[in-house]
Amino acid sequence: MIQIIFYYLSGFVFLYPLFMALFWILGGLFFYFRRERRDPPVLENWPSFSIIIPAHNEEITLERTLACLKELDYPHYEVIVVNDGSTDATPYILRKLRKEWPELRVIHLRENRGKAAALNCGLLASRGEIILGLDADALLEKDALKYFAWHFALFPRVGAVTGNPRVINRTSLLAKIQVGEYSTIIGLIKRTQRILGKILTVSGVVAAYRKTALMRVGGFDSTMYTEDIEMTWRLETDFWDVRYEPRAKCWIFVPETLKGLFRQRLRWACGGIQVLIKYRWIWKDWRQRRLWPVYIEYFADILWAYGLLGVSLFIFFTGLLEGFTNPLAALFPPRWAGALLAGICLLLFGTGALLESKYEKNFMKYYFWTIWYPFI
Repeated sequence: MIQIIFYYLSGFVFLYPLFMALFWILGGLFFYFRRERRDPPVLENWPSFSIIIPAHNEEITLERTLACLKELDYPHYEVIVVNDGSTDATPYILRKLRKEWPELRVIHLRENRGKAAALNCGLLASRGEIILGLDADALLEKDALKYFAWHFALFPRVGAVTGNPRVINRTSLLAKIQVGEYSTIIGLIKRTQRILGKILTVSGVVAAYRKTALMRVGGFDSTMYTEDIEMTWRLETDFWDVRYEPRAKCWIFVPETLKGLFRQRLRWACGGIQVLIKYRWIWKDWRQRRLWPVYIEYFADILWAYGLLGVSLFIFFTGLLEGFTNPLAALFPPRWAGALLAGICLLLFGTGALLESKYEKNFMKYYFWTIWYPFI
């Protein structure tokens, strides 16, 4: 019985990432040739933007973020910084910048209430038609707002558009691996999900929302680990369209230590599981059927992770019982199955890197570092 379970489980562990990688490659290419190659339309009337930045102890990065926003190539926008109970020099920096830039609006919260609550405060004070949530250490490209704007201006059902986060700190091996991950795996997945019609999540670091859509669904939920995943699902279950715009670029900093990366991914995982539990009711509503594939995919990702762990432990302990002098030899190297998966992974990275090289010269040089991703 155990051998039968192991046989089917190992088949799933091998075939699932193989199928999904090919699926993402084809979906990403289809999105590129169908939608991404064409220049967006030029608008006669540009919608107004309110850029909301939650800031908690951001004395190191906040000035540079706001300096980029002052240079945006867009006719109508305001910037609102919500000081979320900072205990460092952030309040002092904001007072100084407020004198230099009178258009800057600042909201001070006495206590740290979290990103979702800070966004809600900014939302209530905003004047713009479109709300752009931006992290305090993110650097927005000069033309990003124009790439967001046409989706909202031409399509009334669009409730949110997620941008294209690109890694700026590329000195360590861990950061270089994430360069490939953000620009290829995450980018290809979002492209493919957009072709299917529903996106798992916007990128919380840079995402634009229609203000009326946010107000209709009640704003951001401060009880969730990840407000971006939850808001995406709340908008989509309310039948708003959520889109991906790879030309709306934003430069971000990623964790460069294993501890920092683990904490980030743990928060993402907990937030994703919270959403699966909260929105399990979609299976009872036929109108939500377009969300079912997204739900199944994320649930299958979780099963695959535990399946890989189970198969690895089974092989390891079987090796111990059979008297292997080195049980790890049964796992590494991973023989033909692992070699095939690694090859498909590199093909996935190569496809994503080719698409992303449109937005950054010499991007293919980071392809070398992606060989570590399937290994890790």
